[in-house]
Amino acid sequence: MGATATQRTVEAVWRIESARLIAGLARVVRDVGLAEDLAQDALVVALETWPRTGIPDNPGAWLMATAKHRAIDTLRRSATLDRKREQIARELETAAEPDLEAELDDDIGDDLLRLVFTACHPVLPTEGRIALTLRLLGGLTTSEIARAFLVPETTLAQRITRAKRTLAEAGVPFEVPSGAERVERLGSVLEVVYLIFNEGYAATAGDDWMRVELCEDALRLGRILAEILPEEGEVHGLVALMEIQQSRAGARVGPGGEPVLLGDQDRARWDRLLIARGQAALSRAVELGGLGPYALQAAIAACHARAGGTEDTDWAQIARLYAALAEVAPSPVVELNRAVAVSMADGPQAGLEVLDALADEPALRGYHLLPAVRGDLLERLGRGPEARAEFTRAAALTRNERERALLLARTRESA
Repeated sequence: MGATATQRTVEAVWRIESARLIAGLARVVRDVGLAEDLAQDALVVALETWPRTGIPDNPGAWLMATAKHRAIDTLRRSATLDRKREQIARELETAAEPDLEAELDDDIGDDLLRLVFTACHPVLPTEGRIALTLRLLGGLTTSEIARAFLVPETTLAQRITRAKRTLAEAGVPFEVPSGAERVERLGSVLEVVYLIFNEGYAATAGDDWMRVELCEDALRLGRILAEILPEEGEVHGLVALMEIQQSRAGARVGPGGEPVLLGDQDRARWDRLLIARGQAALSRAVELGGLGPYALQAAIAACHARAGGTEDTDWAQIARLYAALAEVAPSPVVELNRAVAVSMADGPQAGLEVLDALADEPALRGYHLLPAVRGDLLERLGRGPEARAEFTRAAALTRNERERALLLARTRESA
C-alpha cells in the first residue's frame, strides 16, 4: 500500500475510532483536553509508522496502546504532578498488560456517553459546544469544522481551546449526570446534534446549498446516542427526523448545485432505506412516551415521505402536527412552517393570515424565510408585484448564494 493510500486509511480509521479513543483516555486521565492531545499524538505516530509497517490487524487497539504509553510518559514528565496523577500513572504502568481489544470495548457506551455530555455541557456557549462535539465525537479536524461553518481556522481553533479551558476551569467532571440535571443536559446534547444537522441540511451562508458531510456526522452522532440511551424517546425522535430528512439529500440539489425545493423534487430519488429507518425510530419514540418536539418534527417529515407528491400530501395532518409542536415547543419559526401547511390545506389566504400575525415578531426580523414564504403565498393569490417585492427582500437577507439565486429567479418569474 502506497503512502497516500495509507494516509487515507489512517484518516478513515481516525474518523471511526477517535471518539472511542478519546472517551477511553478521558476516563483514565480525567481531562478531555489531555485525552484529545494524547489521541492526536497516537495519530501522528500512526502516520509515521504505518506506511513502513503496514496497517495493523486492529488499528483501533493499536492507537489505544500507543496513546496509553504516551499518557504514562506525559504524566511522568509533568513538572507539576500532583498525587492523583502520580497514582494514575503508577496504576497504568504497573497494571497487567490488558487485552487491548477488550479495553476498547469495555464500558465504551458509558465512556462515549460521558464524552457527549462533557462536550455539550451548558457551561459552554453554543458555538463552543458545536465545535468541541465535532472535534471530539465527529473526528473532524479544525480546518474541516472551520470550512463547514465558514469561519477562519484561527477563530475555530480559539473556540475549541476556550471550550476545553472552560471545562477544565469549571471542574466539569467526566461523568453522566443523573436526575433533573441529566434531563437538562440531554436537551443540550440533542440541540447541538440538531444544529449540526440543520447547518448541513440548509447551509446558513456560502456557495453550497447543502453540506452533506455535516448531515452525515450529525446522523452518526444521533445513532450513537440511540445505542447508548435506548430508553430516551426524544433521542429516537431526533434520529427519526434526521434519517427521514437525509433521505431527500440526493433530490434536494440539481446537477449544477442549485436548490431543488420539495414540490419539485424527484421522489424516486429519495432514499427508501433511510425513510424506513426513520419510521422505525419514530415508532420507537412513540412507544417510549409519545411525541416530543423532535418526534413531532419527524412525524411531519414522515407525512411527506409517505406521499407520492405534493398533491397527495396530508397537509391537514401536517398543520395539526405543527399546531401540536407549537404547544410543546412554541416558536415563531414553528408558526411560519404552520402557515405554509395551512396554506396548502386551506388555501393561500388562510396561510397568509397566519403568517401576517408574525409580522412584528422580533425573532423573525432579518429572517429571510418570512418574506420568502409571504412572497410565495402572494404569488399564489395572483398578487405579482407584492410577491416580487417580498422575494427581492428575502434575496437581500439570505447569506447563502444558492438560495439568493433561487429567490432572485422567483423575483423575475413574478414580474
